[in-house]
Amino acid sequence: MHDKIKCGVIGAGWWATFAHIPALLEHPNAELVAIQNDNQQEVQKIARDFRIPVACTTASELLAIEGISAVVVSSSPHLHYEDALAALELGKHVLIEKPMTLTVTEAMELVKTADEHNVQFLISCPWHHTAHGTEAQRLIRDGALGQVRMISVLMTNPIGDLLRGADTRPTHGTPYMLPRAGTYSDPRVAGGGQIYAQVSHAAAYLTFLTGAYPSEVFARFHNDGAALDIYDALDLRMDDSSIVTIASTGATSRGRRDFEVRVFGTNGMLFLDLWRGRLEFVPLVGGPRTYPDLDEDAIYPHKAPAQNLIDSIQDPRRNQSPATFGLAAMEVIEGATLSAKTGNNLLVSSLAEQPA
Repeated sequence: MHDKIKCGVIGAGWWATFAHIPALLEHPNAELVAIQNDNQQEVQKIARDFRIPVACTTASELLAIEGISAVVVSSSPHLHYEDALAALELGKHVLIEKPMTLTVTEAMELVKTADEHNVQFLISCPWHHTAHGTEAQRLIRDGALGQVRMISVLMTNPIGDLLRGADTRPTHGTPYMLPRAGTYSDPRVAGGGQIYAQVSHAAAYLTFLTGAYPSEVFARFHNDGAALDIYDALDLRMDDSSIVTIASTGATSRGRRDFEVRVFGTNGMLFLDLWRGRLEFVPLVGGPRTYPDLDEDAIYPHKAPAQNLIDSIQDPRRNQSPATFGLAAMEVIEGATLSAKTGNNLLVSSLAEQPA
Protein backbone atom coordinates (compact mmCIF):
# COMPACT_ATOMS: atom_id res chain seq x y z
CA MET A 1 0.00 0.00 0.00
CA HIS A 2 1.51 3.32 -1.09
CA ASP A 3 1.32 6.51 0.93
CA LYS A 4 -0.71 9.15 -0.84
CA ILE A 5 1.32 11.52 -3.00
CA LYS A 6 0.77 15.15 -2.09
CA CYS A 7 0.09 17.23 -5.20
CA GLY A 8 -0.34 20.82 -6.31
CA VAL A 9 -1.69 22.42 -9.48
CA ILE A 10 -0.07 25.59 -10.82
CA GLY A 11 -2.42 27.41 -13.16
CA ALA A 12 -5.88 26.40 -11.98
CA GLY A 13 -7.74 27.64 -15.04
CA TRP A 14 -10.32 26.22 -17.40
CA TRP A 15 -8.46 23.06 -18.41
CA ALA A 16 -7.11 22.29 -14.95
CA THR A 17 -10.59 22.57 -13.45
CA PHE A 18 -12.00 20.39 -16.24
CA ALA A 19 -9.30 17.69 -16.35
CA HIS A 20 -6.37 17.78 -13.94
CA ILE A 21 -8.05 18.72 -10.66
CA PRO A 22 -10.84 16.12 -10.99
CA ALA A 23 -8.26 13.52 -12.08
CA LEU A 24 -6.11 14.03 -8.99
CA LEU A 25 -9.11 14.12 -6.68
CA GLU A 26 -10.27 10.79 -8.08
CA HIS A 27 -6.90 9.01 -7.94
CA PRO A 28 -6.78 6.76 -4.85
CA ASN A 29 -3.06 7.43 -4.31
CA ALA A 30 -3.10 11.20 -4.76
CA GLU A 31 -3.84 13.97 -2.27
CA LEU A 32 -4.44 17.35 -3.89
CA VAL A 33 -3.44 19.82 -1.19
CA ALA A 34 -3.04 23.12 -3.07
CA ILE A 35 -3.88 25.00 -6.25
CA GLN A 36 -2.59 28.26 -7.72
CA ASN A 37 -4.26 30.98 -9.73
CA ASP A 38 -3.14 34.61 -9.72
CA ASN A 39 -6.69 35.87 -9.17
CA GLN A 40 -7.34 35.64 -5.42
CA GLN A 41 -11.13 35.56 -5.57
CA GLU A 42 -11.09 33.04 -8.39
CA VAL A 43 -8.64 30.64 -6.75
CA GLN A 44 -10.46 30.77 -3.43
CA LYS A 45 -13.74 29.93 -5.13
CA ILE A 46 -12.15 27.00 -7.00
CA ALA A 47 -10.63 25.71 -3.77
CA ARG A 48 -14.00 25.89 -2.01
CA ASP A 49 -15.90 24.27 -4.86
CA PHE A 50 -13.43 21.39 -5.22
CA ARG A 51 -12.66 21.15 -1.47
CA ILE A 52 -8.94 21.78 -1.84
CA PRO A 53 -7.26 22.88 1.41
CA VAL A 54 -4.90 25.62 0.20
CA ALA A 55 -5.42 28.35 -2.41
CA CYS A 56 -2.30 30.21 -3.59
CA THR A 57 -1.86 33.20 -5.86
CA THR A 58 1.80 32.53 -6.77
CA ALA A 59 3.68 29.44 -7.89
CA SER A 60 6.42 30.06 -5.32
CA GLU A 61 3.84 30.02 -2.54
CA LEU A 62 2.53 26.64 -3.67
CA LEU A 63 6.00 25.16 -4.15
CA ALA A 64 6.96 26.17 -0.62
CA ILE A 65 4.24 23.99 0.92
CA GLU A 66 5.88 21.18 2.85
CA GLY A 67 5.30 17.69 1.56
CA ILE A 68 4.20 18.44 -2.00
CA SER A 69 6.11 16.10 -4.28
CA ALA A 70 4.09 16.26 -7.51
CA VAL A 71 3.03 19.33 -9.48
CA VAL A 72 0.85 19.84 -12.52
CA VAL A 73 1.88 22.90 -14.52
CA SER A 74 -1.26 24.08 -16.32
CA SER A 75 -0.54 27.80 -16.47
CA SER A 76 -0.60 29.87 -19.67
CA PRO A 77 2.01 28.72 -22.22
CA HIS A 78 4.37 31.66 -21.65
CA LEU A 79 4.63 30.64 -17.98
CA HIS A 80 5.23 26.92 -18.50
CA TYR A 81 9.01 27.18 -18.56
CA GLU A 82 9.47 29.23 -15.39
CA ASP A 83 6.82 27.33 -13.44
CA ALA A 84 8.13 23.90 -14.43
CA LEU A 85 11.76 24.87 -13.90
CA ALA A 86 11.01 26.11 -10.39
CA ALA A 87 9.27 22.84 -9.54
CA LEU A 88 11.91 20.60 -11.12
CA GLU A 89 14.78 22.41 -9.40
CA LEU A 90 13.08 21.63 -6.09
CA GLY A 91 12.96 17.94 -6.99
CA LYS A 92 9.23 17.81 -7.70
CA HIS A 93 7.72 15.38 -10.19
CA VAL A 94 6.01 17.39 -12.92
CA LEU A 95 3.27 17.04 -15.50
CA ILE A 96 3.44 19.96 -17.93
CA GLU A 97 0.68 21.05 -20.27
CA LYS A 98 1.22 21.45 -23.99
CA PRO A 99 2.78 23.38 -25.62
CA MET A 100 5.65 22.40 -23.37
CA THR A 101 7.43 25.76 -23.67
CA LEU A 102 7.79 28.53 -26.23
CA THR A 103 11.26 27.47 -27.46
CA VAL A 104 13.33 24.35 -27.98
CA THR A 105 16.07 25.71 -25.73
CA GLU A 106 13.62 26.04 -22.84
CA ALA A 107 12.27 22.52 -23.39
CA MET A 108 15.79 21.08 -23.48
CA GLU A 109 16.68 22.78 -20.21
CA LEU A 110 13.58 21.38 -18.49
CA VAL A 111 14.33 17.83 -19.65
CA LYS A 112 17.93 18.19 -18.49
CA THR A 113 16.86 19.52 -15.09
CA ALA A 114 14.42 16.64 -14.60
CA ASP A 115 17.18 14.15 -15.44
CA GLU A 116 19.58 15.83 -13.01
CA HIS A 117 17.04 15.57 -10.19
CA ASN A 118 15.91 12.05 -11.18
CA VAL A 119 12.22 12.94 -11.17
CA GLN A 120 9.31 11.98 -13.36
CA PHE A 121 8.56 14.58 -16.02
CA LEU A 122 5.54 14.10 -18.29
CA ILE A 123 3.88 16.01 -21.12
CA SER A 124 0.09 16.25 -20.99
CA CYS A 125 -1.19 14.54 -24.14
CA PRO A 126 -4.36 12.49 -23.57
CA TRP A 127 -3.94 10.79 -26.95
CA HIS A 128 -0.96 8.86 -25.54
CA HIS A 129 -3.27 7.06 -23.12
CA THR A 130 -5.85 5.41 -25.39
CA ALA A 131 -6.03 1.66 -25.95
CA HIS A 132 -5.65 2.19 -29.71
CA GLY A 133 -2.63 4.43 -29.24
CA THR A 134 -0.94 1.84 -27.05
CA GLU A 135 -1.68 -0.92 -29.57
CA ALA A 136 -0.50 1.16 -32.54
CA GLN A 137 2.71 1.97 -30.68
CA ARG A 138 3.24 -1.73 -29.92
CA LEU A 139 2.70 -2.79 -33.53
CA ILE A 140 5.20 -0.21 -34.79
CA ARG A 141 7.81 -0.79 -32.10
CA ASP A 142 7.54 -4.60 -32.48
CA GLY A 143 8.14 -4.36 -36.23
CA ALA A 144 4.73 -5.45 -37.54
CA LEU A 145 4.87 -2.61 -40.09
CA GLY A 146 8.51 -3.22 -40.95
CA GLN A 147 10.41 0.03 -41.45
CA VAL A 148 8.23 3.13 -41.22
CA ARG A 149 8.57 5.11 -44.44
CA MET A 150 5.77 7.68 -44.42
CA ILE A 151 3.17 9.16 -42.05
CA SER A 152 0.24 11.36 -43.01
CA VAL A 153 -1.64 13.38 -40.37
CA LEU A 154 -4.81 15.44 -40.68
CA MET A 155 -5.76 17.29 -37.51
CA THR A 156 -8.63 19.74 -37.12
CA ASN A 157 -10.35 21.08 -34.03
CA PRO A 158 -12.84 23.97 -33.99
CA ILE A 159 -10.76 26.47 -32.02
CA GLY A 160 -10.69 29.17 -34.70
CA ASP A 161 -12.57 31.67 -32.53
CA LEU A 162 -10.17 31.03 -29.64
CA LEU A 163 -7.17 31.64 -31.93
CA ARG A 164 -8.70 34.86 -33.23
CA GLY A 165 -9.75 36.03 -29.77
CA ALA A 166 -13.36 36.29 -30.95
CA ASP A 167 -14.85 33.85 -28.43
CA THR A 168 -13.40 32.21 -25.32
CA ARG A 169 -15.82 29.30 -25.21
CA PRO A 170 -13.82 26.06 -25.27
CA THR A 171 -14.78 23.31 -27.67
CA HIS A 172 -14.41 20.22 -25.48
CA GLY A 173 -16.70 19.16 -22.67
CA THR A 174 -18.70 21.33 -20.28
CA PRO A 175 -16.25 23.72 -18.60
CA TYR A 176 -16.29 24.81 -14.98
CA MET A 177 -14.86 28.13 -16.16
CA LEU A 178 -13.81 29.77 -19.43
CA PRO A 179 -10.27 30.43 -20.67
CA ARG A 180 -9.03 33.96 -20.13
CA ALA A 181 -9.03 36.33 -23.05
CA GLY A 182 -5.69 36.17 -24.86
CA THR A 183 -4.67 32.71 -23.66
CA TYR A 184 -4.93 31.41 -27.23
CA SER A 185 -4.88 34.63 -29.27
CA ASP A 186 -2.13 36.81 -27.76
CA PRO A 187 1.24 35.77 -29.26
CA ARG A 188 3.04 36.93 -26.10
CA VAL A 189 1.01 34.42 -24.10
CA ALA A 190 0.25 31.62 -26.55
CA GLY A 191 3.50 31.66 -28.55
CA GLY A 192 1.60 31.03 -31.77
CA GLY A 193 -1.73 29.89 -33.11
CA GLN A 194 -2.65 26.45 -34.45
CA ILE A 195 0.99 25.38 -34.45
CA TYR A 196 1.34 25.80 -30.67
CA ALA A 197 -2.23 24.99 -29.66
CA GLN A 198 -2.92 21.86 -31.73
CA VAL A 199 0.05 20.74 -33.81
CA SER A 200 1.74 20.31 -30.43
CA HIS A 201 -0.50 17.23 -30.01
CA ALA A 202 0.13 15.85 -33.49
CA ALA A 203 3.90 16.38 -33.36
CA ALA A 204 4.26 14.67 -29.98
CA TYR A 205 2.13 11.78 -31.24
CA LEU A 206 4.65 11.03 -33.99
CA THR A 207 7.43 10.34 -31.49
CA PHE A 208 5.01 8.55 -29.16
CA LEU A 209 4.14 6.11 -31.94
CA THR A 210 7.49 5.48 -33.59
CA GLY A 211 10.20 6.66 -31.20
CA ALA A 212 11.64 8.79 -34.02
CA TYR A 213 12.51 12.47 -33.59
CA PRO A 214 12.30 15.25 -36.19
CA SER A 215 15.47 16.13 -38.08
CA GLU A 216 14.15 18.55 -40.75
CA VAL A 217 11.08 20.80 -40.94
CA PHE A 218 9.48 22.75 -43.78
CA ALA A 219 6.21 24.62 -43.25
CA ARG A 220 3.73 27.07 -44.66
CA PHE A 221 1.15 28.95 -42.55
CA HIS A 222 -1.94 30.93 -43.50
CA ASN A 223 -3.22 33.42 -40.92
CA ASP A 224 -6.40 34.26 -42.84
CA GLY A 225 -6.28 37.82 -41.53
CA ALA A 226 -5.63 36.83 -37.91
CA ALA A 227 -2.61 37.72 -35.77
CA LEU A 228 -1.67 34.05 -35.46
CA ASP A 229 -1.59 31.05 -37.79
CA ILE A 230 -4.94 29.40 -38.52
CA TYR A 231 -3.97 26.94 -41.31
CA ASP A 232 -0.70 24.96 -41.10
CA ALA A 233 0.94 22.60 -43.59
CA LEU A 234 4.18 20.85 -42.60
CA ASP A 235 6.65 18.46 -44.20
CA LEU A 236 9.05 16.65 -41.88
CA ARG A 237 11.89 14.21 -42.10
CA MET A 238 12.42 12.10 -39.00
CA ASP A 239 15.71 10.69 -37.74
CA ASP A 240 14.64 7.18 -38.84
CA SER A 241 14.53 8.57 -42.44
CA SER A 242 10.71 8.48 -42.59
CA ILE A 243 8.85 11.42 -44.12
CA VAL A 244 5.76 13.05 -42.58
CA THR A 245 3.04 15.45 -43.67
CA ILE A 246 0.86 17.30 -41.16
CA ALA A 247 -2.14 19.38 -42.21
CA SER A 248 -3.92 21.18 -39.38
CA THR A 249 -6.44 23.95 -38.85
CA GLY A 250 -8.78 25.32 -36.21
CA ALA A 251 -11.14 26.80 -38.81
CA THR A 252 -13.81 24.13 -38.87
CA SER A 253 -17.42 23.69 -37.84
CA ARG A 254 -17.90 23.38 -34.09
CA GLY A 255 -19.38 19.97 -34.78
CA ARG A 256 -16.38 18.60 -36.68
CA ARG A 257 -13.05 17.25 -35.41
CA ASP A 258 -10.47 15.17 -37.25
CA PHE A 259 -7.31 13.47 -36.09
CA GLU A 260 -6.44 10.94 -38.76
CA VAL A 261 -3.04 9.26 -38.72
CA ARG A 262 -1.88 6.94 -41.49
CA VAL A 263 1.42 5.11 -41.04
CA PHE A 264 2.97 3.36 -44.03
CA GLY A 265 5.69 0.76 -43.48
CA THR A 266 7.57 -1.73 -45.59
CA ASN A 267 5.41 -4.59 -44.27
CA GLY A 268 2.07 -2.93 -43.62
CA MET A 269 -0.03 0.09 -42.81
CA LEU A 270 -1.87 1.53 -39.82
CA PHE A 271 -4.96 3.69 -40.05
CA LEU A 272 -6.04 5.60 -36.93
CA ASP A 273 -9.11 7.80 -36.73
CA LEU A 274 -8.60 9.09 -33.23
CA TRP A 275 -11.67 11.29 -32.76
CA ARG A 276 -13.87 8.40 -33.89
CA GLY A 277 -12.01 5.73 -31.92
CA ARG A 278 -11.03 3.58 -34.90
CA LEU A 279 -7.91 1.53 -35.63
CA GLU A 280 -7.06 -0.78 -38.53
CA PHE A 281 -3.83 -2.66 -39.32
CA VAL A 282 -3.39 -3.74 -42.93
CA PRO A 283 -0.37 -5.97 -43.62
CA LEU A 284 0.99 -6.13 -47.16
CA VAL A 285 0.46 -9.89 -47.02
CA GLY A 286 -2.65 -11.26 -45.37
CA GLY A 287 -5.95 -9.82 -44.31
CA PRO A 288 -6.60 -6.59 -42.41
CA ARG A 289 -7.12 -6.48 -38.67
CA THR A 290 -9.87 -4.10 -37.59
CA TYR A 291 -10.04 -3.34 -33.88
CA PRO A 292 -13.29 -2.69 -31.99
CA ASP A 293 -14.17 1.00 -31.88
CA LEU A 294 -13.45 2.71 -28.57
CA ASP A 295 -16.29 3.72 -26.31
CA GLU A 296 -16.97 7.45 -26.44
CA ASP A 297 -15.48 8.14 -23.00
CA ALA A 298 -12.27 6.30 -23.97
CA ILE A 299 -11.61 8.31 -27.14
CA TYR A 300 -10.07 11.33 -25.41
CA PRO A 301 -9.13 10.37 -21.83
CA HIS A 302 -8.58 13.91 -20.53
CA LYS A 303 -7.99 12.79 -16.94
CA ALA A 304 -5.32 10.23 -17.86
CA PRO A 305 -2.25 12.53 -17.94
CA ALA A 306 -2.57 13.68 -14.31
CA GLN A 307 -3.40 10.18 -13.17
CA ASN A 308 -0.42 8.80 -15.07
CA LEU A 309 1.80 11.30 -13.23
CA ILE A 310 0.86 9.60 -9.97
CA ASP A 311 1.25 6.11 -11.44
CA SER A 312 4.69 7.02 -12.85
CA ILE A 313 5.96 8.26 -9.49
CA GLN A 314 5.03 4.92 -7.97
CA ASP A 315 6.47 2.96 -10.91
CA PRO A 316 8.49 4.84 -13.57
CA ARG A 317 7.83 2.03 -16.07
CA ARG A 318 4.21 3.23 -16.24
CA ASN A 319 5.16 6.63 -17.71
CA GLN A 320 3.27 6.67 -21.02
CA SER A 321 4.09 10.25 -22.01
CA PRO A 322 7.60 11.38 -21.02
CA ALA A 323 8.40 15.05 -21.55
CA THR A 324 10.91 14.10 -24.24
CA PHE A 325 7.84 13.73 -26.49
CA GLY A 326 7.02 17.34 -25.68
CA LEU A 327 10.59 18.32 -26.59
CA ALA A 328 10.17 16.55 -29.95
CA ALA A 329 6.96 18.53 -30.49
CA MET A 330 8.75 21.79 -29.66
CA GLU A 331 11.37 20.96 -32.29
CA VAL A 332 8.59 20.62 -34.85
CA ILE A 333 6.79 23.76 -33.63
CA GLU A 334 9.80 26.07 -33.55
CA GLY A 335 11.19 24.63 -36.77
CA ALA A 336 7.86 25.12 -38.52
CA THR A 337 7.48 28.66 -37.20
CA LEU A 338 10.94 29.65 -38.44
CA SER A 339 10.45 27.84 -41.74
CA ALA A 340 7.16 29.61 -42.40
CA LYS A 341 8.83 32.94 -41.59
CA THR A 342 11.95 32.44 -43.71
CA GLY A 343 10.66 30.15 -46.45
CA ASN A 344 13.55 27.77 -45.77
CA ASN A 345 13.86 24.14 -44.80
CA LEU A 346 15.08 24.03 -41.17
CA LEU A 347 17.48 21.54 -39.64
CA VAL A 348 16.32 20.71 -36.13
CA SER A 349 19.94 20.60 -34.99
CA SER A 350 20.15 24.36 -35.63
CA LEU A 351 17.18 25.34 -33.45
CA ALA A 352 18.99 25.53 -30.12
CA GLU A 353 21.39 27.98 -31.78
CA GLN A 354 18.58 30.39 -32.73
CA PRO A 355 18.54 33.73 -30.85
CA ALA A 356 15.84 34.05 -28.20
